[in-house]
Amino acid sequence: MRRSMKECKDSQKINEFLSSAKVGCLGLCDGNLPYVIPLNFAWANEAIYFHGAAAGRKYEVMRANEHVCFTVSEELGTIADPVPANVGTAYFSVMLFGKVKLVEDLSEATEALQHLLDKHVPGYFQSPLSIKHVETYRSSMGSKTAVFKIEVEGLTAKEDPVNEEMAFYPGRTIMDDVKGRK
Repeated sequence: MRRSMKECKDSQKINEFLSSAKVGCLGLCDGNLPYVIPLNFAWANEAIYFHGAAAGRKYEVMRANEHVCFTVSEELGTIADPVPANVGTAYFSVMLFGKVKLVEDLSEATEALQHLLDKHVPGYFQSPLSIKHVETYRSSMGSKTAVFKIEVEGLTAKEDPVNEEMAFYPGRTIMDDVKGRK
């Protein structure tokens, strides 16, 4: 990591971020071309879980090359500064590297899908997802839901926290910041 002063090594903070963030970007290599897909995910058991059809480009690319990158980021605000080159963005981001696997164990797949439901529609369903539902469900196109797991081999996290005194808000101008410097 080039800017090591921005690195976050706080595993609790990283876990909380991955547990609450809604969308991540799955980076794949389709031959010699990058292929990146935004998708919903769940962070559980130190792994990323997501679902999709057991057919199509994403599925075929993952079958051809299991090495992936998964990135999750959140913009926390824009930071103003009288020096244009110092205007920046407050953020938190995590990049995970590993191998993607099709989850073949029905219990693990059901648990992963339950994590997704708990994250995206907490409290909506009155009972847990059943293994039978996962086993028999077919989409309107007739495909079975496939659950995938990224087994994490490496992880980096970066953050640039919000400086509340310099946080940009609509209507703020450079004049607000240079008044106190005279």
